[in-house]
Amino acid sequence: MNPAVTVIILGGGQGKRLFPLTFHRSKPAVPLGGKYRLVDIPISNSINSELRRIYVLTQFNSTSLHRHIHRTYPYEPFNQTSVELLAAEQTLENRDWFQGTADAVRKHLSHYRLSPGDRVLILSGDHIYRMDYRSVLSFHEAKKADLTIATVPIEKREISRFGILKIQSDARIVEFKEKPEGRDNVQSFVVPEGVRREFKLEAARETYLASMGVYVFNAEVLIKLLKGSEADFGRGVIPKAIGEVRVYGYVFDGYWRDIGTIRSFYEASLELTEENPSFSFFSPEGRIFTRARFLPPSRILSTELKHVLLSEGCILRGATIENSVVGLRSVVGEGTVIQRSVLMGADFYQSEETGRSAPKLGIGKKCTIQGAILDKNVRIGNGVVIQNRKKIQEADGENFYIREGIVILPRDARIPDGTEI
Repeated sequence: MNPAVTVIILGGGQGKRLFPLTFHRSKPAVPLGGKYRLVDIPISNSINSELRRIYVLTQFNSTSLHRHIHRTYPYEPFNQTSVELLAAEQTLENRDWFQGTADAVRKHLSHYRLSPGDRVLILSGDHIYRMDYRSVLSFHEAKKADLTIATVPIEKREISRFGILKIQSDARIVEFKEKPEGRDNVQSFVVPEGVRREFKLEAARETYLASMGVYVFNAEVLIKLLKGSEADFGRGVIPKAIGEVRVYGYVFDGYWRDIGTIRSFYEASLELTEENPSFSFFSPEGRIFTRARFLPPSRILSTELKHVLLSEGCILRGATIENSVVGLRSVVGEGTVIQRSVLMGADFYQSEETGRSAPKLGIGKKCTIQGAILDKNVRIGNGVVIQNRKKIQEADGENFYIREGIVILPRDARIPDGTEI
C-alpha cells in the first residue's frame, strides 16, 4: 500500500517584489493568463497527480485568495478531494503570526493529522510549471529518502538568483549554497555524470541545480526538523536537514518559472501568447483548473488580433492588439492600439455599478498602450498614451508605477482623457 500523502501549499507571502500587483492580494492570488491565478498551478498539479488532501496556508492579504479557492475548489465527495484553507491564527500557545515558510507549516501541524509512514509534499504557491508529483514521490521511495528536493537545471550565469545544491552521483544532496556570488568557488556543485544519465539530461557544460520549492518529507522527519526554531525552509530547515537526514535531489527537466518580480511575471505572461509557448494552458495533459464563471463569449467588432491570449466576456471595438494577454471582461474602445501588454480585465461590467462616472470601466478610444500591466478594474479615458518613452526604470506616480521599465496601473486606477505616461 502506498503511503498517504498530504499536500501543503505555501500561500501567505507578501510578495514585495511583485508590488503593486500584491497591494490588495497575496502573491499566489495574482491573476495569470487572463483567467487563472498563480495558486491554480500547484493545486491543479496535485489534483492531476491524484493527490486529494490539500491544504493552503495563508496570511498576508488573504481575502482574494480565500475567495478564489472557496469558489473554485469545493469538496468533491466522490473522489474525496478536499482543498482546505488554513489561515494564520493566534492561539493560547502562540500569539505570533507566521515568521516564514517553515514556521507556517509548524504552527498548523495539529491540523494535518499526520501518521507515521505518511508523506508530506510541500509546494510554493507562486511558480509556473506542469508536473506529475507521483514521479518525485516514486523517486523518494526508491531512494529510501527522508527528504527529497525537486530541482531544476540552471546555467552558471543564473546561480546568483537561486540557492544551489551539491549532488553526488547517486543523487544524494550533501551541501546547499544560497545565491552564490561570482567570487565563490562553485565548481564542486556542477551536476555529476551519474545524475545526468539517471535523469537523461543533455550534455551541457557546467550545469547546476536549483531548488524548485517542491519538497517531499517523511512525516516523522518533518515533525522532528520543525521542533527547532528555523523560520524558513530554504534558509534554515533544508541546510539543517542535509546534515542530519538522508536528502536526495530529483531533477525536473521541464518548464519552470519563478514568478518573483514584475519583470519575470511580465515575461512569463507574454510567453503565453507565443505560437508554441513552453508552457501552455491548452495542453491536453495536466489540465489547469480555475473558477468557472459562466461568462458570455467575447464580442470582437472590427478588431485586429495578433498573438493574443483572449479571455471570456470581453468587448473589443475597432482595436488593434498584438502580443498581449486580455483578461476577463476587458473592454477596449475604437482606434486603441495595445502591444506587449497584460490586461487583467475586470470583476464586473459597467452596468452592474450603482453609479456612473468618467472615465468608464475599461480602455477608451484612440489610446496607445505598450509594455504595460493593467490590473483589474482600471478606467482609462480617451486618447491616453502609456509607452514609457523615457525608458524610466523605477517610479511612483499618480495612479501608476514603473518597475523594471514596465508601467503598471494598479487595481481600480483612473486615468483621465489625454494622459501620457
